[in-house]
Amino acid sequence: MHRGRSGSWPYERKPVLVFWETTKACQLKCKHCRAEAILQALPGELTTDEGKKLIDSLTDFGRPYPILIFTGGDPLMRKDIFELIDHAVERGIRVGLAPAVTPLLTEETIKKIVEHGVKAVSISLDSPFPDVHDEIRGIKGTWERTLWAIKEFLKRNISVQVNTVVMRETVEGLPEMVKLLKELGIEIWEVFYLVPTGRGNFESDLKPEEWEDVTHFLYEASKHLLVRTTEGPMFRRVAIMRRALEEKGLNPDEVLKPGDLYFRLKNRLVELLGEGGEAKAQTMGTRDGKGIVFIAYNGNVYPSGFLPYSAGNVREKSLVEIYRESELMKKLRSAEFKGRCGRCEFKDVCGGSRARAYAYHLNPLADDPACPYEPGTYLKLAEKFDLSLPIGTFGEQKPV
Repeated sequence: MHRGRSGSWPYERKPVLVFWETTKACQLKCKHCRAEAILQALPGELTTDEGKKLIDSLTDFGRPYPILIFTGGDPLMRKDIFELIDHAVERGIRVGLAPAVTPLLTEETIKKIVEHGVKAVSISLDSPFPDVHDEIRGIKGTWERTLWAIKEFLKRNISVQVNTVVMRETVEGLPEMVKLLKELGIEIWEVFYLVPTGRGNFESDLKPEEWEDVTHFLYEASKHLLVRTTEGPMFRRVAIMRRALEEKGLNPDEVLKPGDLYFRLKNRLVELLGEGGEAKAQTMGTRDGKGIVFIAYNGNVYPSGFLPYSAGNVREKSLVEIYRESELMKKLRSAEFKGRCGRCEFKDVCGGSRARAYAYHLNPLADDPACPYEPGTYLKLAEKFDLSLPIGTFGEQKPV
């Protein structure tokens, strides 16, 4: 939510986005829930005063301040959520909200969200098929309420980002999802690559070659709406490669040879919406711990919500100090990765999912097991076809 800052953002000094897990409480029972949300708040949740102190600390990063995203669980489960939102807005901090679609998200609540100065919300919609979405979210009727909520926010001129998790249960519905989002008038699609953490299970994860196919498909989907990814930074690599080949008049499908899943998804998308226009694939260079930081319900600071490897706690140190001085954060920002990720020419542009590396290897600096890319492949293609080398890849730098 709320990305698109310039490439000159000082990632070493401050994040673009600060996610605060205000509570783990939520009325949904999502089968892939990162937070392992429960009906009641856990002991140790930051108090109202501690939350305000955390909000105040964002101004210590200096202007422009990071954007604050209130998430959870369900932030609407906190009785003081609007008091906290007001405090952030009064301090001049831009605010986003990630509410769960539950009976708490009424028309009156939506009006209140707007009145309190929230400019953007993210809403989760995992499938264009009601039964699939409701099965994932754990409560029947959630799909219909989600579409209603999206329309209500859009009607009030609130920016709506739709979040979709890609996993075994949802992957085949991606083309229909693009069509549904276009019909709803959604302009920003944030695609979450499943990380087996919390209630997310390894059986729902895709194979590396399937993730590669999904990534190639998302580039084609970006010809219809703006696509961003969470824990799928290989999207940047694929977007760079496909765009560079297209600029040379070459067919990326013929040169890069994605697999059957890609062609099945792409062909279905073309059937539904046609070829599309210019790609709107966001390739901003943030990643876990670089431009992004996550504060858990109890004040623990993580590189992201999907990487539960603590770098400190805001009850003990300031967020500024943790972000700038934590050894973990510094290693993540300087791309001190192991194995193929460490050798890859895209290690700074992409860097792999640090959360997935941790989930599979218990090492946030290890290889991303979802990526099948062989380092050096693009450098060979660039030499063969005289392709551009974007800033952040190894080799002589040429403008994109």
